Amino acid sequence: MTVDLEVDVEHGLPYGPSGKLLDVYRPAAAAVPPPAVLLWHGIGPDERDVLAPLARTAAALGAVVLVPDWRPDAEDRGRTHLLESLAYLRERAALHGADPERTVLAGWSTGATSAVGAALDPDAVGGWRPSAVVGVAGRFDIPDRFGGAAALERIAAGAAPAVPVHLVHGSEDPVVPAQHSRDLAAALRARELLVTLDECPADHAGVIMTAYDPARNRCVPAADEGVLAAGRRAAELLAGAAG
Repeated sequence: MTVDLEVDVEHGLPYGPSGKLLDVYRPAAAAVPPPAVLLWHGIGPDERDVLAPLARTAAALGAVVLVPDWRPDAEDRGRTHLLESLAYLRERAALHGADPERTVLAGWSTGATSAVGAALDPDAVGGWRPSAVVGVAGRFDIPDRFGGAAALERIAAGAAPAVPVHLVHGSEDPVVPAQHSRDLAAALRARELLVTLDECPADHAGVIMTAYDPARNRCVPAADEGVLAAGRRAAELLAGAAG
């Protein structure tokens, strides 16, 4: 375990039969058990490190954040890994000092698509319902990793999320334009369902407090104060979504 200011971090914990690993970020001191957040990364295979700046900031704001590796390129498109990480959260949240009754399912980019998909179809994740869902820079016009149709299609057909949905998107995102989150928010509001949408002046990487490095084909921690300030909104949502 390493200690960084107000956050304790445990790296490389195995979370299921597949042998995948996750990292846990938690406040170094908390008067009461904080909420637990399961945070799924995007389309890059095994990129839990990409979400480290966001997870660390959310932990400093008062959440226990679990960030698993998973493989969107697996034969089942990552479904098994996502379900195993959910099982770990349900079984181990309290062991990591979190309140198992206050849980947030969250994701960035492709991870957001499946987090919202799980809210629309709890049966796809064993009937489990988190306290809230947070989608960061997601697309909702494509199928999720659990085999469900696109969220927008399902909502139009009458499906409704079982929990509040909170969306955050960079207004300058050229990879997944913010219109995707606007469309989902509009669809949920039309059904008078609980949804919030925050837009911040960031691109697809900046909304998670990172910057894209073309040489590495990977997002890396950002140093620019403007990027960090914009991405902080996502961290605030993760920490506060469970109430």
